[in-house]
Amino acid sequence: MPTSIYDFEAQQINGQSVPLRQYEGKVLLIVNTASACGFTPQFGGLEELHKEYADKGLVVLGFPCNQFGAQDPGGNDEIASFCQLNYGVSFPMMAKIDVNGANASPLYKWLTAEAPGLLGSKAIKWNFTKFLVGKDGHVIRRYAPQDAPKKLAGDIEAALA
Repeated sequence: MPTSIYDFEAQQINGQSVPLRQYEGKVLLIVNTASACGFTPQFGGLEELHKEYADKGLVVLGFPCNQFGAQDPGGNDEIASFCQLNYGVSFPMMAKIDVNGANASPLYKWLTAEAPGLLGSKAIKWNFTKFLVGKDGHVIRRYAPQDAPKKLAGDIEAALA
C-alpha cells in the first residue's frame, strides 16, 4: 500500500520511466491537462508558477488526459509540441493517462483517495484539477479546474517555507 507520492513511478511524455522519489523534498503541483479545453490557457499560469518557484523547490507535473470531452486526442509527441509551441511549457510533461475509471493511473487513484473532491467525491471532474503535494510526499490540497494557477501561489509559498 503506497504511503506517499514517492511510492509511485510515472512515464515522461517521451516514454522514459520516472520514479517520483526523485522529487523527494520538493513541493509538487500535479495537474491533469488537455490541449483543447476552455482551461487550456492555464498552461501559461502553470508555466509562470514553474518559473517563479522552481528554484525554491516547486515541480509542476502535467499529466495529459483525454477523458473529458475528448479534449486531448493527440499522441504524446503532438501534445508535447502543442504545449511547447503555444505556452512555452518547460515543466515536466508526462505521458497521457486516464485519471478516472478502471484504467486510471495508480497515482491518480492514490491522489483522489488522499484528497477527495466536493462532498467526498473521488472522481476527477474535469481537466486542470490540481493537487499540491508537500515536501513530505503527502497531499496538502486539491484544487478545482476553475482555480487559476496564480491563486495557488500563497499555498505554494507556505508549502515551500
